[in-house]
Amino acid sequence: MRSIFATTVVLCAAIMTGCLAGCSLQQPKLFQAANGSGAAAQTSIGTESGVSEPPAAAHPLPFKGRLVSGDPNELPPDVAASLSDASKITFSYREELTHNDYRIPLIFTALDPVTYLGAPLGDIGVSAFGQLTITDGDQVIGDYAARAFVSRQYSMYSEPTHREVEQAARAAVRAKIDSKLAADSARLRAAAGSLNAAHAAMER
Repeated sequence: MRSIFATTVVLCAAIMTGCLAGCSLQQPKLFQAANGSGAAAQTSIGTESGVSEPPAAAHPLPFKGRLVSGDPNELPPDVAASLSDASKITFSYREELTHNDYRIPLIFTALDPVTYLGAPLGDIGVSAFGQLTITDGDQVIGDYAARAFVSRQYSMYSEPTHREVEQAARAAVRAKIDSKLAADSARLRAAAGSLNAAHAAMER
């Protein structure tokens, strides 16, 4: 009877050891699958460091614009540096956020020893969409849209706030809008010259 009990204990211990080892091997794979690929998971790890680059200096547009839609404190830097209430040109800007959070199932993390060493339990993700429309009366001078996704991992010992991830996503999508404006700067400069000439002719 004692021999049977001892054998049972040994078998249970072996099964538990195998389960723990299997979970330790599978947890990183599960996290990578949740992010789409190994490369995506590496990107998430990079954003979790907390080291942020200083914001780039704003480059005003070739013309000033009046904000008719949007928050003046929540604009792409180049647009914010080009505001004027006296301008006939108008800016409309909007942003939308979508949360994409993921948590590794508790059945895996609870039994995995690396969980208690600070391994990721999941990530907080935010997708941001931004759109800027520049008009002069009924004429659309430019329309720019961009999307950005930012994710931060969390563990038992550290967790970024949703607000932090949201701000990072907003900054990323605004930077993309500014990049599109910079790429279109030659056309915008030409458009500004034509508009100034047209407005001057109308005032004569």
